Amino acid sequence: MTTVATRGGGSLGLLASDIKLAHSVFALPFAIFGAFLAGFGGPSPMPWPRFAGILVLILLCMVLARTWAMLVNRLLDRRIDAQNPRTAKRVFAAGSVSAAKGWVIAAGCAAGFVLVCAGFQWLFHNRWPVILSVPVLAWLAFYSITKRFTALCHLVLGVALALSPVAAAIAVRPESLGATPSLWWTAAFVTAWVAGFDIIYALQDEQFDRGAGLSSIPAALGASGAAWVARGLHLVAIGALLSVWTSNRHLGPLFAGAIVAVAGLLVVEHGLLAASFRGAASRRPGLHMAFFTLNGVMSCLVGAAGCADILMK
Repeated sequence: MTTVATRGGGSLGLLASDIKLAHSVFALPFAIFGAFLAGFGGPSPMPWPRFAGILVLILLCMVLARTWAMLVNRLLDRRIDAQNPRTAKRVFAAGSVSAAKGWVIAAGCAAGFVLVCAGFQWLFHNRWPVILSVPVLAWLAFYSITKRFTALCHLVLGVALALSPVAAAIAVRPESLGATPSLWWTAAFVTAWVAGFDIIYALQDEQFDRGAGLSSIPAALGASGAAWVARGLHLVAIGALLSVWTSNRHLGPLFAGAIVAVAGLLVVEHGLLAASFRGAASRRPGLHMAFFTLNGVMSCLVGAAGCADILMK
């Protein structure tokens, strides 16, 4: 495996597979939605050519920031991952790619992120993205150490993903943060929604986390208690999503339909979770589908419906 990794492009291919770039679907639709809220959800729509240029930079920032966050997470957790049967095959844990090479690529992503953020100032005279670029990178990296000392690590992850609509809005129009309450409600939804499904995902490592002295809601409260916390967070998420809809006159029937669909998908997700408790605890059947497929569909539904409603208005 090490031989394959060292051949041209092999390490990058292994890393791309390991950090699952496709899982950008959890945050990317909300970044685009936040950009649309800032660009077109206020009293004066932004000219399309300017908005399109800003959106390209936002997409580049999203890819670079997520890659940085995932690489740092894998690098800092490589020794822990090596002890966990579920994660022992991750590239840094297994030694398929060296930690030194990983840090070089992570540093390159961080530098690229700051450079693209500077592009907002050079091209669009907006200095805030570059001013906030390093604090954003620091918060994304901070999540990776929280499991070592707090069971609230799931909320820290939620806030990390909730930065996406807020950061995108700042990139489009910094003043939109004060004039568009729906942006903050969107961030609240993402925080609660992500924290809830991260708790569900963490059920797979309940016993390992407890034995390794790591902190998580499942390790602290057990599977049943963690499931109830996840349900509570997802109820909060639906309430926040309703507030997004009611606080912005540009959001109409498509967004309302997305709220209904998200509520239904969350019911299905928790139904699958409940069913998993009736199976072998070590298998947790349904978790893979609940975590990846259903949550990916939810993010795409909300983002697409919100953008479509705004464009129709």
